[in-house]
Amino acid sequence: MSDNKILSREELKRQTEAWRTRGEKITLANGCFDLLHVGHIRYLRAAKKLGGHLVVAINSDESVRALKGEGRPLMPAEERAEILAALSDVDAVLIFPERDVRALVREIRPDVQAKGTDYTAENVPERETVVECGGRVEIVGDPKDHSATEIIRKRLEQRRS
Repeated sequence: MSDNKILSREELKRQTEAWRTRGEKITLANGCFDLLHVGHIRYLRAAKKLGGHLVVAINSDESVRALKGEGRPLMPAEERAEILAALSDVDAVLIFPERDVRALVREIRPDVQAKGTDYTAENVPERETVVECGGRVEIVGDPKDHSATEIIRKRLEQRRS
């Protein structure tokens, strides 16, 4: 893999196939990562501890808007990807256009999909797809005490006061 951890879909498929050929495991984490905060760091660190290579899939600008509303994301996808790629726990980053990672799960067949504590193993949208592809879902990270949406809301309230 090149020094650049930000990969296209095709590059990621080739990279995950190479890792798998060597018997190495793949963990997938995903999210908007609109405003990187300590909750994200703890989530990604815990995901990495599940073993293998950590692939982080981030929502494109359009899918963030669809999920979070107008005015989001605060930073463009390319910048969010660059920040995540700079983290030592992260092995690869992909920007994806869909609202969830079902299609990506089918393509790279991760051994584990790591989701944050705002989910339970039962309500992860991609759970059935992960299991169908031979993987498992793990809930990792700190309790959901940090949220970019909440940080933004509080900051706007402070500016109005």
